[in-house]
Order: sequence, then C-alpha cells, then structure tokens
Amino acid sequence: MMNYPKVAVVILNWNGRFFLEKFLPSVFNSTYKNIEFVLGDNGSTDDSISYVQANFPTITIIRNQENLGFAGGYNEILKQVDAAYYVLLNSDVEVTEGWVEPVVAMMEKNDQLVACQPKILSYHLKDKFEHAGAAGGFIDCYGFPFCRGRILDQTEQDQGQYNDELEVFWASGAALFIKSAAWKEASGFDPDFFAHFEEIDLCWRLKRLGYQIGYCPDSTVYHVGGGTLKTSNPQKTYLNFRNNLLMLQKNLSFWKALWVISIRLWIDLFALIKFLVDGQFKDAWAVSRGHQYFFKNFFKTAKKRSKQIHIENKKGQYRKSIIWDYYVNKIHKFSSINEKYFH
Repeated sequence: MMNYPKVAVVILNWNGRFFLEKFLPSVFNSTYKNIEFVLGDNGSTDDSISYVQANFPTITIIRNQENLGFAGGYNEILKQVDAAYYVLLNSDVEVTEGWVEPVVAMMEKNDQLVACQPKILSYHLKDKFEHAGAAGGFIDCYGFPFCRGRILDQTEQDQGQYNDELEVFWASGAALFIKSAAWKEASGFDPDFFAHFEEIDLCWRLKRLGYQIGYCPDSTVYHVGGGTLKTSNPQKTYLNFRNNLLMLQKNLSFWKALWVISIRLWIDLFALIKFLVDGQFKDAWAVSRGHQYFFKNFFKTAKKRSKQIHIENKKGQYRKSIIWDYYVNKIHKFSSINEKYFH
C-alpha cells in the first residue's frame, strides 16, 4: 500500500495569466491524496494573481517583490514551502490524470533517488517528445546536454521506445520532482544562473553527493516550451552559453575543467561565427557576452567549487561528443548511440 508523503506542486509565475488560465485547471484536478498547490509569483505586473485568487482560492500564493529568474525565484519561494516533495512545474505544462502518484511511488522505493522527471511530450505535437527533458537528460564530454528522445533540436516520436524506468544524469526543470531534504542539502539552484542550465547544475551537484536522478515513464505531461523566452531570443543564447561554462567550472575537477572549457571556448567560437554568417548578430554578441561574464566572474565561480563534495555518481555521462555524433556521424536518435560510451 502506497504512502502519501506531502507533495507541494509549485508553479513559478511571471506575467503568465494566459498559461495559468489554460493549464492550471488540469494541475488543480490532480488526484494525489496529500497535495498542496503553490503559485510562486516573481514580481508579475499582469493580473495573474487576481485571476488565481478569484478562480482557485485554495491555492497558496507566495510573492517575490521582483523577478529573480527561475533559479532565484524558486530559491526564495521554496524557503516558505513545507512538504516532503517539491514539484517544480512550469506554468506552460498540461498534466495528465494520475501524473503525481507513479513518480512519488518510484522515489519512495529508493532513498538515493532524490530527483525525478515524468515523460515530457510536446503540447502542440502530442506524439512527439518535447525539447526540455523528453525521456530524461544526459550530458556529453564537453558539457552539451541531450535527452532520450531529443538530440540537439531533433525530437523523436514517442512510440513507447523509452517506457522504462531509468537513472539519468539530469531531470528537466519543466516538471522536476525533488525531495525537499535533498534540495536543502544542495542549497537549491545557483541564483547566479538566473535561468537555463540551473536544473542540470543542481542535478550534477546532487550526483556528486552520491545521489541518483531518475526518469518515470508512467507519468506524462505536455509542455508548450519557450513560454517566457522564445527560442531565437539573444538573451536565451547568452544564458545558455554563459551558464554552461559556469556549470563546467563548478562541477568538473580542476584539470578536467581546464581541458574541457578550453575546447568549449573553441566550439563556442565556431557557433559565434555561424551566427555572424547567418546574420544573427545579436546572438553572436550574446555568445561573446557569455564568455566575458565567465572570465570576469572566474574567481567568484571558483569559490563555489570548494563547497562541493567529490563522490560523483557519473551515471548518465557520455564519454564522447554529441555534437560530433550529430553532425559527422549523423546520429539523430538516442537509440542509435552506442551504450558502451555511457558511464
């Protein structure tokens, strides 16, 4: 018989009235027996709070006075939430019936499994995996993330090929189940990330503490994606390139970081040149800005390294380059990757 530890579903909102109106009813109708719904507001200026108060009066509302980003926003909100499990859920996610129960049941069976994600499919193309998480996250030798069901921008059709429970490297921040004790032990997200890569950095730090990250195929959600920052937004480009370097510096051993980041800077240079050739000048400048931030804050980031404990569960790391595999070896599906190169 299943225990029902308290679960708090926490939606971080910033001017998201449209998404709340569209998707909050599906979340609010969740069938889990011991659940609290929390709207964490990140300094919204629209009428999203008054909408929730009028239509869902039992939902707890916690407000930040300003937009602290995904990372800082959740850090502040979760300080005020008391539950055994947090579910960090994007406002642009539609959930399905019974989506909470199987993930909690899977995590309850394993003390070392501290974070987990459901199957994440596209809201607009419901038979396809969605970019932000798909069927669980992995990382290659140069810090590039990819997923079962999504390599770079290529997403696969869901044909049940990834319907097995699995330990992965990272779980998506679009629908992240995490034990509150582990969240607190790892001190939550790194607020300097603001948005993008913060969940991968958190999962990496948890794995370095010896914990496991999981994927639960028996729970499905549908994610719109790009709800706050559009795909072509230079700010998103800046955060992605910057935060990836910060994550590598924080989580790799010193000599490995030196080697990997040196190569990454060259790879990023090729990306910058491609942006220029394609006429995407703001994106090219965003890559440069990301590098400038990295070097200006090198010693600040270095101080964060010493606080981490090196036990390191490497499950889900890929020892080769996913970029090389994609463009040179023409590997566009996760199932085509040779398993022997995974830790």
